Formats: sequence, C-alpha cells, structure tokens
Amino acid sequence: MTLDPSDFHTKASAALAHIDNVLGDLEHDELDVDLAGDVLTIEFESGGKFIVNAHSAAGQVWLAANTAAWHFDWVPGANNGAGAWIASKSGDELMHTVARVVGERIGEAISL
Repeated sequence: MTLDPSDFHTKASAALAHIDNVLGDLEHDELDVDLAGDVLTIEFESGGKFIVNAHSAAGQVWLAANTAAWHFDWVPGANNGAGAWIASKSGDELMHTVARVVGERIGEAISL
C-alpha cells in the first residue's frame, strides 16, 4: 500500500527508532547501532555493517545485510490487522528479518 508522505515518515521513523532502541539496549560488545535521520547503521566489531533506511521516494523501508537486500512495503492488514512492513518478494516481515540476520551475525537470539 502506498502511504502518503506524512504517514510514511511516521511509520518508517517509528520502525527505525524501535530497532535502534532494542538493539542499543542490548549493549552487546559486537554491535554499534547509529540512527541518523532516515538511516540506521548496524556495525559489527568483527567488521561489516547492515543498513536499514527509509526510502521515501519508493515509500519503502530497505534493508541491506550481508549480500542480501529487502524492500519492505507497509501492509495495513498484516500482523493481525496492526500493520507491518512486509517484503513483497519474500513475504518477510521487517522486525523478524532484522532480528534474524543480526541474531545470526552475533550468535544470539534477538526479538524485536
């Protein structure tokens, strides 16, 4: 679903802030999380980084992790009607996907 710019900004900003807060609260030695505007950078002590960004022109939240990339669209009926960011190609949900790829990288289960 295409959101108007204001709704997109509100929902995308809330998603990025949530990921930033949860990962930052882990205080894991392997993680350095930085939210700057519409870009969340997750850097790893052992090298490498994942990027989550709100791409306003496309109306999507994008995730680049390892050699994979996802483009998440807002789906209002997802998540038992609460709405969620869903990748149209795979059906993956943003929070579950970030939790999975970061958890795999640091070797511990994460819940977002």
